[in-house]
Amino acid sequence: MRVAFLGTSPFAVPALRAVAARHEVALVVTQPDRPAGRHAVVTPPPVKTAAVELGLALLQPEKINQEDAIGALRGARPDVLVVAAYGQLLRATVFDLAPHGAINIHASLLPRYRGAAPVGWALIRGETVTGVTTFVIDRGMDTGPMLLARDLCVGADETAGELEPRLAALGAEAIVETLLGLESGGLAPVPQPEGATLAPKLEREDSRIDWTRPAADVHNLVRGTNPWPGAWTMLGEDRAKIHRTALTDIRVGRLLPGTMGPRDAGRLYVACSDRLVEILEIQRNGRARTAGSEFLNGLRPGVAFG
Repeated sequence: MRVAFLGTSPFAVPALRAVAARHEVALVVTQPDRPAGRHAVVTPPPVKTAAVELGLALLQPEKINQEDAIGALRGARPDVLVVAAYGQLLRATVFDLAPHGAINIHASLLPRYRGAAPVGWALIRGETVTGVTTFVIDRGMDTGPMLLARDLCVGADETAGELEPRLAALGAEAIVETLLGLESGGLAPVPQPEGATLAPKLEREDSRIDWTRPAADVHNLVRGTNPWPGAWTMLGEDRAKIHRTALTDIRVGRLLPGTMGPRDAGRLYVACSDRLVEILEIQRNGRARTAGSEFLNGLRPGVAFG
């Protein structure tokens, strides 16, 4: 098939490589280069780097729905548009221009976790199984009819940053199978079932730890917001980012939520509503991250997280 590929983030790169190995990719569309990192160095998106390496035609419009971008897509004469973590909403003038429409690779088992942050919210909600879904884009937010779904198990301590590459690899397999099914006529879209949930973009306030929640909820919040936006808490007058935690079976007893557990173990324990969690990696604002056991040595007795 002749494909126009729209993607930007690392999640889309395995899919681009897999599609390019089996089909004619007439055009790759990605976001413009943006400043990144502490020093705001202008950096190409990962899909651009992969497209250049593969020698593919490239387009980086500021807005995909403007006439010049639409004209370039139309001129590529694609049979299908493949979309993966592109980062802009497509209007009907874009997703209707190919005979097979626009097929999106979404990092959840639809209709659950429609939206911009399906991986993070699946972990925050404690899902033990997630996956990817290919579907036909329509005018709604991830509401189009489904083509193919593939699932995988989630590790109990797996973070969003660790899970996403596994989902990206699964998505690459799923889109190859989807395109094969469309080409042969053996795959037809079906409406999404009931039971939709939303996964909006994660904001910094979403990732503030509420120590009055059960320990499992705190642990899942840390996992789901690692690496972005990062779970955080106040520690006195300072903000501290919590990168990794571990669940324990230690009951809180009379400890109030946010207070430290026993220090004699040489581990940084903090009370939640039911059990203690162990903080494995922590980072005070403006400082390097450190192991919880090392961080504990610099804490004065009685300090609380909040």
